[in-house]
Amino acid sequence: MLAAARQSLIVANIRRDGVVTVSDMADQFGVSEMTIRRDINALADLGLLQKVHGGAAFPGSLSTDEPGFEKKSIREESEKATIAREALSFVSPGSAIGLSAGTTTWALAKLLSQRPGLKIVTNSVQIAEVFYRAHTNSTGERTTVVLTGGERTPSDALVGPIAINSLRQFHLDTLFLGVHGMDERAGFTTPNLLEAETNRVFASTARRVVVLADHTKWGTVGMNTITPLSEVHALVTDDGVSPSAHAVMSEHIPQVRIAAVQAPRLAQAVRTGS
Repeated sequence: MLAAARQSLIVANIRRDGVVTVSDMADQFGVSEMTIRRDINALADLGLLQKVHGGAAFPGSLSTDEPGFEKKSIREESEKATIAREALSFVSPGSAIGLSAGTTTWALAKLLSQRPGLKIVTNSVQIAEVFYRAHTNSTGERTTVVLTGGERTPSDALVGPIAINSLRQFHLDTLFLGVHGMDERAGFTTPNLLEAETNRVFASTARRVVVLADHTKWGTVGMNTITPLSEVHALVTDDGVSPSAHAVMSEHIPQVRIAAVQAPRLAQAVRTGS
């Protein structure tokens, strides 16, 4: 099927259902998810749809969907693992580290749990559990872990006044921040208002804020902005980002690191469309 015909059907599906997912469209047309993402990018550039996390919706609509932790944890697993490994370079022995809720920060937590002597502050039940399990199976030096209280979101973040009051007590070296979406104008976003407020306070406690976000987050706009792109110190993403997205990121963010997931030859083929 030619790209134009496929894209026409994607728009028709959105008009019928209100939203489509990348995985469903890839299955329907028998093509790769990367091909569907390119279709969605092209249609978004024409104003025919708006990208949301994992798919597309009517133009002008904002992403209010907040998937549960288990559903998000199986998306882009290779990218998240590679981003987490790259993020380790920001961690020094004995550091005070903040980990916001998210499946990419959760991937980083699994690596950090093997590095004793850190001080960890998190508002994620899932991340705290990673360190608890590591401690259960270890007889060596333990990592100090503080879990905030708060109202629990579908993605297992603890948010709201209790979490905010807990976070204000800390002074951290580095916060690793997970986000729902990132956009040049909207910045780093989330569909949850309380999570946005909580993460803004979390960011204010750290000397350095490092966002961990895979390439599918680019162009996704949640309802609530956490912070503009220019207000973080670094972004770690993967090599699925387009050259144009990378250029915009680099214009606004002081340090952008690209974690290599694909083999160089495959990555080049994807980027050039060959």
